[in-house]
Amino acid sequence: MSGTPPETLDESAPAVRDDRRKRIMFRCWHRGMKEMDLLLGGFVEAKIDVLRDDELDELEHLLTAHDQDLYAWMTGRKPLPAEWDGPLYRSIIAYHEEAIAKARSVKNTD
Repeated sequence: MSGTPPETLDESAPAVRDDRRKRIMFRCWHRGMKEMDLLLGGFVEAKIDVLRDDELDELEHLLTAHDQDLYAWMTGRKPLPAEWDGPLYRSIIAYHEEAIAKARSVKNTD
């Protein structure tokens, strides 16, 4: 990956995103830590257009966390503080767990 977000792959996505979603997408792809760019950027690339306002609120809250902390929580190296736990955080984790499982199943069928 080049570090720049790919174009929207979902052709059913709206042609024009509202400014809030554009800002969030930019912030997710430009975290300062490549691993967090991929974790957050990959999730929002797939889901930004279907997130509700309350989910966008939670995502914006997550974006205030330090990259090192957020990465440690997401990888299980540190326990997630209750303040940061929410449905969207769990959706991000589930999204990546599903992607890993799919990648492993494809690898195992080769």
